[in-house]
Amino acid sequence: MLLRHVSGSVAPLAAAALLALVVAGCSSSTSLIKARTQGYEISDSAMAQIRPGQSEQLVTLVLGSPQTTNTFGDQTAWYYVETKVRQTSFGMTMVDSRTVLAVYFDKNRKVVDKAVYGLQDGKTITIETRRTPSFGEDRTFVDQILQSF
Repeated sequence: MLLRHVSGSVAPLAAAALLALVVAGCSSSTSLIKARTQGYEISDSAMAQIRPGQSEQLVTLVLGSPQTTNTFGDQTAWYYVETKVRQTSFGMTMVDSRTVLAVYFDKNRKVVDKAVYGLQDGKTITIETRRTPSFGEDRTFVDQILQSF
């Protein structure tokens, strides 16, 4: 109808622009907030496979390498952290949930226990912003040059 009156060389361009507009409207990339997972994706079936008495190699096979480890005397702990976040197009990140799977090993490298921690198990720590005074002055590069004269 409308396209019949448009000249023959402009009609394909108008059709392509209309198609691009329709496809762009259906795309999810125009969303302002995207949900994603940071770190490991810990499935319930993988957690169910970890039982006391299993070896470190089997845990690595099921869960992969740990994000971090810690050793307390004869006991070692492996930590797998899953964080579900929503991120805006403007770079602001909001944490929806955090799950930490801790797998504890004995001195023989066998699983002793496992624990699952969430955001409610964490503690908020206030970062100290004061600076410890030093015996010297904190001078900038320009201050140092000017004082040398």
